[in-house]
Amino acid sequence: MNKNYQTASCKSRTGRTTPRKAKKDAALAAREAALVLPETVSVAVGELAGELEEGLLAFVVGAGLKVVQTMMEHEVETLAGPKGRHDLDRVAVRHGSDDGLVTLGGRQVQISRPRVRSADRSSEVALSTYECFASTELLGRMAMEKMLAKISTRRYGAGLEPVGAAVEARSRGTSRSAVSRRFVAGTETALSELMMADLSALDLVALMVDGVNFAGHCCVVAVGIDIDGVKHPLGVVEGDTENSTLVTGLLVDLRDRGLDVTRPILCVLDGAKALAAAVKVVFDHPVIARCQLHKIRNVKRYLPDKVARVVERRMRAAYRNLDPLAGQGGLEALAKELEHAHPGAAASLREGLAETFTVARLRVAPTLARTLRSTNAVESMIEICRDHATNVKRWESGTMALRWCAAGLAEAKKQFRRVNGHMHLRALRAALNEHVGVAVTPPAYTADQEVAA
Repeated sequence: MNKNYQTASCKSRTGRTTPRKAKKDAALAAREAALVLPETVSVAVGELAGELEEGLLAFVVGAGLKVVQTMMEHEVETLAGPKGRHDLDRVAVRHGSDDGLVTLGGRQVQISRPRVRSADRSSEVALSTYECFASTELLGRMAMEKMLAKISTRRYGAGLEPVGAAVEARSRGTSRSAVSRRFVAGTETALSELMMADLSALDLVALMVDGVNFAGHCCVVAVGIDIDGVKHPLGVVEGDTENSTLVTGLLVDLRDRGLDVTRPILCVLDGAKALAAAVKVVFDHPVIARCQLHKIRNVKRYLPDKVARVVERRMRAAYRNLDPLAGQGGLEALAKELEHAHPGAAASLREGLAETFTVARLRVAPTLARTLRSTNAVESMIEICRDHATNVKRWESGTMALRWCAAGLAEAKKQFRRVNGHMHLRALRAALNEHVGVAVTPPAYTADQEVAA
């Protein structure tokens, strides 16, 4: 039965296939544009003698807070005119002062902020200078960075820059509960962005799926490699094991978010039958490639150490053979040798053996083949997730595991580089099309035509 999920958003694309840089927050950009900066600012350095004794950073922080105060007063003067002078054209009037909070390096610092009301005194006029410095967006980012750097909520304050005793006494927002709330909100945002990302612009050549366990919670992760060699975390789901239902749900979600499943794609898997079954259900033309490293490890589990070392050398030599038929024949002969003394190892070696030579049969260039012969690309990403969550001692729920996993994936994405041999991916695309015997040109019809039909 032919399946086709091609939509208008999945048409043939040319040009840039890597994701565009994230756009700046519109509200933040508007606040920054509204800032009224004075040409010069004068600071009474004599008032900062105490901060200077505590070091240069404390001195700079003290001077910076005074500059913020001067900037707010300048904006008030722009709105309400010079103090003590009547101005018929003013749009606002001074209305005293109030306590306020500005964000400073992962903490909030209490300051005195001027208040302004409209000329008819009917409403409060917001100061763009104060709103910019009072934004709490930086607090969330700092909490994410510190927690992912393995700094606990108890030690969060110790991980911040020293700002001087006077400023520290007016600080808040560094308690365990405050940091925890910000981290939860940040990881929820990371999970939401990951699971709601539009995938219609991605032109994937390879897909890897693997699982990571967090205290009994199995998170299955999918990562794709596009035509330019860029790795993309695609999604994550939580369950008990890497079963077919769980993985199928993950892949269906990728399809629903616009991922093109009609093109041939190389699916590099660790050998679990559930992964292969799910891939075959969702994708029209999947080309399964078993991870060679997993195959070697699985066979070694059935063998004593001395025999395992010899078998490993022979398997690696077979996988290095430039002729995939000769390499596969060598391993089939090895399985026959092991059959009498170690039948479990022989059965493990024969299971899915042909699929471990898929990359070799596609004649992939050696530099790219080193990446695609194993699932190391997704496993290294998973290892980053595990490393960031090392200090977590109590996992409350599967939602918590998903949040930490999504945060780890976002952090891993910052470290991604293009895969080795990425210049050969277009040749791989052509080899995949030839392997499955499909045309390179995708179906030419729109979603409206599909509905009408």
